[in-house]
Amino acid sequence: MDKVFIRNLEVESIIGIFQWEREVRQLISIDIEMDFDNKKAAKSDSIEDALNYKLVGKRVTSFIKSSKFKLVEALAEKISEIILNEFPVERVKISLRKPGALRGSQAVGISIERP
Repeated sequence: MDKVFIRNLEVESIIGIFQWEREVRQLISIDIEMDFDNKKAAKSDSIEDALNYKLVGKRVTSFIKSSKFKLVEALAEKISEIILNEFPVERVKISLRKPGALRGSQAVGISIERP
């Protein structure tokens, strides 16, 4: 299966379990990889036959900006549900990172795959 991906989409959101995290917006970095059959788009050279990654990115960005999850696990799960329900993909892999969440690390996060 072909893969359509978005790498390092950065969005600010309320996320975290501590009181201070509920009061400030933090940077979330997300990678999205979607299984999509690109043969028709490759043959027609038409956006109507392709998976429009710009629309996926805008939808995910809008959702993250308005969300207030405590756990990155819950946010990643909801993003996967949105993509699978609203776009013609067969499978999605979400990797979500919170930069600076753990002293001494570049980022912490989660990676999930859903059919």
